[in-house]
Amino acid sequence: MVLLDGPRIGPQAGGSPRQLVVLLHGLGADGADLIDLAPQWAATLPHAAFVAPDAPEPCDMGPYGRQWFSLQDRRPAVMAAGARLAAEGLNAFLDAELARLGLPGTALALAGFSQGCMMALYAGLRRPAAPAAAVLGYSGALLAAESLAAELVCRPPVLLVHGEADDIVPVAASRAAEQSLRAAGVPVEALYRPGLAHGIDEAGLLAGARMLGRAFAAAPGA
Repeated sequence: MVLLDGPRIGPQAGGSPRQLVVLLHGLGADGADLIDLAPQWAATLPHAAFVAPDAPEPCDMGPYGRQWFSLQDRRPAVMAAGARLAAEGLNAFLDAELARLGLPGTALALAGFSQGCMMALYAGLRRPAAPAAAVLGYSGALLAAESLAAELVCRPPVLLVHGEADDIVPVAASRAAEQSLRAAGVPVEALYRPGLAHGIDEAGLLAGARMLGRAFAAAPGA
């Protein structure tokens, strides 16, 4: 198992962190690509630590960057198997970070973009430890939706944000995810942004900050 690591930003307020937000990047990027979200959410979460781990594999679709699993074969079962394997290493990293910071599992939130969104949703709904406070998914998809009811371990609140002009991961992927999550009894909010392509805009960032603030306020021990 590859040991994950990546850039970190400590609590804006200083001192020991009270929450941990883990940022999961997309295909062909790395942790440095998403750690820039931390300063934008730190005003809402001054006592949160942020970490953006690099995915475990070199990207096999370009000359640089990392991937959580290969997308050369996009059959749903193959992608689900890739996410399942990657989730083992991700969960080990999450457990280690929480232990290092002396935080309970309920003090954790996951936020992912594109393939990182797929990982955040897959791992966040199946974490064998304490449930995360929230899962934020930007411009991604819900893998293994057909097995979710049987594999669901917890129901953290989920925020889905997706651009309606996304030509990389169509917005229909998040609309389908929203339906599947609601059917499984997972509390979900969705924000669909007219004209937005494959990216995160200010409205999506603000929605994420609001979700994180509410979730951590409601989470025991966070």
